[in-house]
Amino acid sequence: MAYDYDFFVIGGGSAGVRCARISATHGARVAVAEERFWGGTCVNVGCVPKKLMVQAAEYGMWAEDSAHFGWSLENHGHDWAKLAQARDAEVARLSSIYGKLLAGAGVTTFEQRARLIDAHTIEVGDQRVTAERILVATGGRPSLPELPGIEYAITSNQALDLMQLPERMVIVGAGYIAVEFAGIFNALGVKVTLVLRGDTVLRGFDQDVRVALHEEMVKKGVELRCETVVRSIEKTKTGYSLRLSGDETIETDLVMYATGRSPNTDGLGLDAVGVTMTPAGAVVVDEFSRTNVPSIFAVGDVTDRMNLTPVALGEARALINTLYLDKPTAMDYADIPTAVFSMPPIGTVGLTEAQARAKCGCGIDVYLSRFKPMRNTLAGRDERTMMKMIVDRATDKVLGIHVVGPDAAEMVQGFGVAMKCGVTKAQMDSTVGIHPTAAEELVTMRDKRPDPSPECEE
Repeated sequence: MAYDYDFFVIGGGSAGVRCARISATHGARVAVAEERFWGGTCVNVGCVPKKLMVQAAEYGMWAEDSAHFGWSLENHGHDWAKLAQARDAEVARLSSIYGKLLAGAGVTTFEQRARLIDAHTIEVGDQRVTAERILVATGGRPSLPELPGIEYAITSNQALDLMQLPERMVIVGAGYIAVEFAGIFNALGVKVTLVLRGDTVLRGFDQDVRVALHEEMVKKGVELRCETVVRSIEKTKTGYSLRLSGDETIETDLVMYATGRSPNTDGLGLDAVGVTMTPAGAVVVDEFSRTNVPSIFAVGDVTDRMNLTPVALGEARALINTLYLDKPTAMDYADIPTAVFSMPPIGTVGLTEAQARAKCGCGIDVYLSRFKPMRNTLAGRDERTMMKMIVDRATDKVLGIHVVGPDAAEMVQGFGVAMKCGVTKAQMDSTVGIHPTAAEELVTMRDKRPDPSPECEE
């Protein structure tokens, strides 16, 4: 059968654009459909605008601290509208680059919604086209729970559309999006209350990381309401009233939910074509990103494997190797470094202590250090950095590195390379540190933390 295209990509985010562009350079006839914006979540309503806002918040802290370093500056407060304008202009610039990359590679683009009709047919707008292979790379979206008054809440997407900042704000959630926005808005002058079901933030992260961030957020003025559930949201004359478990209430000017994300699979026709999906709506794929329908593939957040932009790009690269370079490639999910741009930020790679104990039992050594960064000694800030390293005692191999503090992400990116190469504690010890830096602490750790488990005592 003759198809209109060799490869049709549904979704113009990072993974979809990478797959389309690279496959086109290998001679495939490629088309991409994107109904909203080129660049996907990361560029438009995720990583990029959020990181710019984090940097804006950091400038405020540096301005406050500057007097301690001999500067005489007048701080006239933050102009949210000015930041939003500059941020949106940069986002628009980056988004347009994706379209230009596709055009330069000879990819046909459709700025319309696409829907599967069968295993080789796609409906785009008011026309139908065919393709030998189809890739679903539609990403994810913020999800909201069902409760009375939830229509009054905004998500992280709408947080970028705010015309002005409220005086008070409640953020519901404890994941990376919740803590990042809590840090941003708190640093920009909003009174932030974080409401979460669990005992502390960032479930799934190393426990010492969770505790360290919790403590630092409280120091910075964020109110954490742990083990608390919102029962309803009511609009009032002056804002909103949240009824909590235990019949407590919180009055606020704005409510933001950051309690999870869902795969963007609604209305794509996947169920009608017979593509297997999880109960949560994620596309089920094998190690080579193939669905149960031979002509249909999926990568990125829509598969709900590891929802990070660089991972989606890695999955895209592996898929192109498999389909067009005759090099079947599976994505390697081990030791992927990641960051949370909270305040202070987090960088982490490898296993948590709990995961390491589950794998090695008592056979691990844990090194932990807490100290005040040099900048904070003159500034008089009571913010401390936490660094942690987990080592397999039998092999001396480093299993995990976790950092909470300034420049954590920049540090862990480099140590992530070492982890990928199988670095040992002895090799870390033999590396000369750069002084004075915070990162040198990771190559000068010598004292093991006493094991907290009585059965593991030597």
